[in-house]
Amino acid sequence: MYLIVTKTFPPEIGGMQNLMWGLANELSKNYMIKVFADYHENHKTFDEKVSFSIERVSGIKLLRKYRKAQLINEFIKENKIEGIIADHWKSLELLKTNKKKICLIHGKEINHEKGTSLNKRVLEVLDNVETIIANSEYTKNLAIKLGINKDKIVVINPGVDKVEELDKKTLYKVENLLKHKSPRLITVSRFDKRKNHEKVIMALRNLKQIYPSIVYICVGYGDEEENIKRLVAELGLQPQVMFFKDISNELKNALVAKSNVFVMPSIIHKKSVEGFGIAYVEAAQYGVPSVGGKDGGASDAIEHEKTGLICDGNNLDDIYSSINIILKNKKYLEYGKSARENSVKFNWHKILEKYKKILN
Repeated sequence: MYLIVTKTFPPEIGGMQNLMWGLANELSKNYMIKVFADYHENHKTFDEKVSFSIERVSGIKLLRKYRKAQLINEFIKENKIEGIIADHWKSLELLKTNKKKICLIHGKEINHEKGTSLNKRVLEVLDNVETIIANSEYTKNLAIKLGINKDKIVVINPGVDKVEELDKKTLYKVENLLKHKSPRLITVSRFDKRKNHEKVIMALRNLKQIYPSIVYICVGYGDEEENIKRLVAELGLQPQVMFFKDISNELKNALVAKSNVFVMPSIIHKKSVEGFGIAYVEAAQYGVPSVGGKDGGASDAIEHEKTGLICDGNNLDDIYSSINIILKNKKYLEYGKSARENSVKFNWHKILEKYKKILN
């Protein structure tokens, strides 16, 4: 039996949640799996449908981590387990066991300056781990720079589930909603500084001179939402920008499938960095190419000038020209075809083979 210890898990929504769900679900087809996850108010309906055991830990955040560690430590004493897979170094910090430990690293959670107390805590935990799984080459190089033992690091990109055929009614509804709007740009992500919505919107002001019917679809929620909406109003771009949040997965996927380019030219904001960018791969599955940022791990998800473009997210001209290049002469059709073909290598059943080599 393997334990998966995670702070983030569905039914909560997000990239990390999808990653830990995909990993647990795929591993459960080959191994006995038990998940220790944080409490979520709608977890019961979700947990009843899965084929493995999930133990939810509730309580206020500060005390929860101690309670969770205590439960896991007791479980390890009373049961035969092969090892532990953790979503985050903090998930291992309070565990007392000599069992095999595997820790995933993603980027921003390890991005603490060398020599600081947080950096020392990261190193102390990861020094006691057998294997460290970085989500991209970028994250691996960042980890080495911060003093993490390079011999322990293996790069395994996050996986994606195979896409199911979309409901025709939903596709028809989206097509009706977007009719006469073309070309179509889309971002599916949290609204935060790192995702760089504001520069896409600034580029949009110039792009609409060339493409009067252009539309930019923003799916998500977050701290920057009001600032982004204010910028749209200031630039008079309300007809060109559509906002969606709290929508079904089916509708989100249909909006992606009916778009031409996925745009997320991420930047490094303070310590926050895009370690990989699973959203680029999810868009590619629908034949939608991406424009991503050079800062972070987007290059693992996007093959420059083949499945999309990598640009400098700090440079407005570069974002503008990259979007324009991909729209000109409908270049997105060629890139989109390559993106769909390339996305197959990220299917969970292929990614799992890399995990099996570590677990076995």
